[in-house]
Amino acid sequence: MSDANYKKNPIILPNGIISEKRIRTLQIRLFGYYKIRQSIKVSGIYIHIPFCKQACHYCDFHFSTSMKNKEAMVLALASEMRLRKSESDEKVETIYFGGGTPSVLTNDEIQFLIDAVYENFTVAENPEITLEANPDDLSDQRIIELANSPINRLSIGIQSFFEDDLKMMNRAHNAEEAKQSLATATKYFDNISIDLIYGIPGMDNQKWQHNIETALSFSMPHISSYALTVEPKTALKKLIQTGKIAEPKDDIAEQHFQILVDTLQQNGFIHYELSNFGKENYFSKNNSAYWLGKKYIGIGPSAHSYNGISRSWNVANNSNYLKNLAENKLPSETEILSVNDRYNEYIMTGLRTVWGVSLLRIQTEFGQKYFDYLLEQSKKFILDGLLSIENDILTTTKKGKFLADGIASDLFLVNLD
Repeated sequence: MSDANYKKNPIILPNGIISEKRIRTLQIRLFGYYKIRQSIKVSGIYIHIPFCKQACHYCDFHFSTSMKNKEAMVLALASEMRLRKSESDEKVETIYFGGGTPSVLTNDEIQFLIDAVYENFTVAENPEITLEANPDDLSDQRIIELANSPINRLSIGIQSFFEDDLKMMNRAHNAEEAKQSLATATKYFDNISIDLIYGIPGMDNQKWQHNIETALSFSMPHISSYALTVEPKTALKKLIQTGKIAEPKDDIAEQHFQILVDTLQQNGFIHYELSNFGKENYFSKNNSAYWLGKKYIGIGPSAHSYNGISRSWNVANNSNYLKNLAENKLPSETEILSVNDRYNEYIMTGLRTVWGVSLLRIQTEFGQKYFDYLLEQSKKFILDGLLSIENDILTTTKKGKFLADGIASDLFLVNLD
């Protein structure tokens, strides 16, 4: 099969995250961790806060810029937890406030929702509790207050340290607020992640390198970084169509990604998932649980849940969500996942992560037919040097990482019967 076929919907991945020896060591160690985790019942709670001060041009997540129903929404989120408490008898190890912009909530509202989690679910000792926040919400006083709350991890949406980038993306904060929020946050929080966006039109390699170096100057232990993508029905899509903003270029995004990987590697980061880089012991426990196929419950409009057998999702409409909860109804739909669905999801997540795809898991969880199918489909990629198998783990090679998405799609199946 030609490279052109491999490049279907390519995911840009590094050609040298860390040394091959180091990758193998991590995979062996992390797979051991995975097998241990499989025997422990754990879960996570994701709480979607569907409000933002203003709409970023690139965003297609569910949110509202009107805050008039914020108080009612907080009460409804707690009501949903009460209605769903029977769905899990497992210990909650992570609580994640996502959105939207969760930092628009007051500290009292955040505490109210954390209390609701504890009231309705069994929570492990010292859970990871993450709050996504924007710099403009993180005054010095607010950070101090959050540090005195149960929140123990901040995920701060920086995106760029340059004023022109922030204005182009219609971010609510400015460059000075971005730096000030980190300067203060690092005094009170040990566990901080920041988001950066690459591939922004007009951003050259030097400018992108400066963004990374600025982040490193604050001693960040975790960085999530994403290519600027043009989603349908977003302001960015319209601005590009009308010629007001240039379309992002794939080759520039690839260059930025390689710079990101090389720079973070040199500074001791582990590239443990496509878009995520963490120092040792600073991987996101919440997101790692998703990639390891753990169960989680999503609370709030548009939030998704997974219990190992089915996936459910709430209505992405604030008014409908509130109306249903007022009537003690769950505003959700459910899909029972077929074996093929679960196999395909595992292949995709596995090839995105340092965990890789465990052939032992394929055989024991999905059966011999899936095991045989995967080995047969993988042959051509192994012969072309794009995939490798070592210590029961199937991974993309340095040569194959850029083509990982296309490779994964060729390993998918529709029906094995």
